[in-house]
Amino acid sequence: MTDYEKIARLIRYWIIQSTTKAGSGHLSSSLSAVDLMTVLFFGDFFHYDIDNPAYHNNDRLIFSKGHASPLLYAMWAAAGGIEAEELLTLRTFGSRLEGHPTRAFSFAEIATGSLGQGLSVGLGMALNAKYLDKLSYRTWVLLGDSEMSEGQNWEALQIGAHYCLDNLVGIIDINRLGQRGETMLGYDIEMYARRCEAFGWHALCIDGHDYAQIESAYQNLPKGKPIMIIAKTVKGKGVSFVEDKDGWHGRVLSEEEARKALDELGDVDISWRGDLPKPTQEDPAQYHPKPHPQAENFTQPIAPRKAYGHALVNLHPMYPQMVVLDAEVSNSTFAKVFKEAYPERFFEMYIAEQNMVGVAVGLAARGKIPFVSTFASFFTRAVDQIRVAQYSQVNLNLIGSHVGVSIGEDGPTQMGLEDIAIMRAILRSVVLYPADHVACEKLITCMADSAGISYLRATRTDTQPIYPPQEEFHIGGSKTLKNSKKDEVTLIAAGITLYEALKAYDELIQEDIHVRVIDLYSIKPLDISTLQQAAQETKSLITIEDHFADGGLGDAVRAALYDRPIRVYSLAVCKMPKSGTQRELLDYEEISAPYIVSKVKDILSKQ
Repeated sequence: MTDYEKIARLIRYWIIQSTTKAGSGHLSSSLSAVDLMTVLFFGDFFHYDIDNPAYHNNDRLIFSKGHASPLLYAMWAAAGGIEAEELLTLRTFGSRLEGHPTRAFSFAEIATGSLGQGLSVGLGMALNAKYLDKLSYRTWVLLGDSEMSEGQNWEALQIGAHYCLDNLVGIIDINRLGQRGETMLGYDIEMYARRCEAFGWHALCIDGHDYAQIESAYQNLPKGKPIMIIAKTVKGKGVSFVEDKDGWHGRVLSEEEARKALDELGDVDISWRGDLPKPTQEDPAQYHPKPHPQAENFTQPIAPRKAYGHALVNLHPMYPQMVVLDAEVSNSTFAKVFKEAYPERFFEMYIAEQNMVGVAVGLAARGKIPFVSTFASFFTRAVDQIRVAQYSQVNLNLIGSHVGVSIGEDGPTQMGLEDIAIMRAILRSVVLYPADHVACEKLITCMADSAGISYLRATRTDTQPIYPPQEEFHIGGSKTLKNSKKDEVTLIAAGITLYEALKAYDELIQEDIHVRVIDLYSIKPLDISTLQQAAQETKSLITIEDHFADGGLGDAVRAALYDRPIRVYSLAVCKMPKSGTQRELLDYEEISAPYIVSKVKDILSKQ
């Protein structure tokens, strides 16, 4: 029988050594889960080719309680994945052993640390195994008891049961103590079990320090439903003066305390290394989507949101790794068009946007190209999930429909008015805002080829086509629709306000007032050279946007031209929105053609 105690003693030794050397870290939270992870790794339950972390049939392990990273790193050292000496670089600048796991560490599936997200990501990986690649790998997720207060976990529990993911195993480390005292349920593990079972999961309650119980749980995983192992543990296990003591979360031992703790551990075989069993050799299921040609009608008004679904269907044969997720609004985002054509590649996530983004991260981490759609205003619920996804270095394509006051009568709670600002703030993100369906379709194709996090605003209402079908678009581009050597002011718009800018142009030219009109469809990255040229050749710039002023199109342009001696004026949503027709609301917010004309004349009158 495997000597789990000997291995656990080594892992605890490394946790103490590394956190003491670092002078910071989460010692007690790491120690509580050592026995659970020791049996998983060295009881032949976790199948992994350690020489090929990217192998498609490796089991996947996610530390949703990412603050227990000292345990994660020590486990991989015990498995021979990293040298023990590297553990002493924990939390130092330039080390891949960061305070919470990131993709800098090759054995970390994703970045974790913002609690409550790991189960959703694991769900995405399990969906991939069961329904897409059809592989036998299992996904394991280590959770903390404190994070079970996060609603996203219960969103994930619902969807995991809905899709019958019996290849997904959650392990809750019930160590009773959170950051500032006892958790909501303390040691009431039966309550955790009842709640998980109520959401359609198998629940197994065990003593998280009893090797026989842990081993039995892993050996006898039920079928048909996802499994939650609920393990009662002791925070700080293995260090007597830390065990089950409040006030030790995020606190480490002094050198003197560390010597005392290591004396308690007794003899440690620091040379011991274990082997992980290899996964079975399997190839992902072959998938060759058949084309479903969509009827083309480029002369009629079509909403960009409708073009989204159309574009997905046309793209899929060229991008078989595409998957589409929607939050029960596919009949409004028009993701339903893809669902009807390729139902096996569409996943309904219901009204649970945080989980939806987390699932998409898991799918992306397994090589899929997720397109994720909902109303732009509802993506704000998943800002943290999107924020953390950037550190996981995955490719996500987010489509937000129903943007701006132009959606009309639905009222302000449904209006995406913060989305550009939010998505611009993501490092190296792409933010696109097409005006018509031609631009939308072409930019969706660009997104499929882009790396990182891309976001596209999709206008709700039908818009007249501006561009011919053969027009080309690219990320970082723009289109100058009206210009002459007489231009005095440049109008910069995107999406619905581009039409207002063009109307303003038509009115102004009748009065022999020449303005340039730029479709700045790529809000990030910007076409800086075109903006600089406009700043050089015209006297002023006016940005017009159906978005709040802070962080939007105007701020993006001003930032790009910070070193140019030109005034940038902004027309944006600055009044509290309300219900009304699109025309009433564009006028009310003063972002419609009459107000653009008035602003141009006012600027010229003062020059």
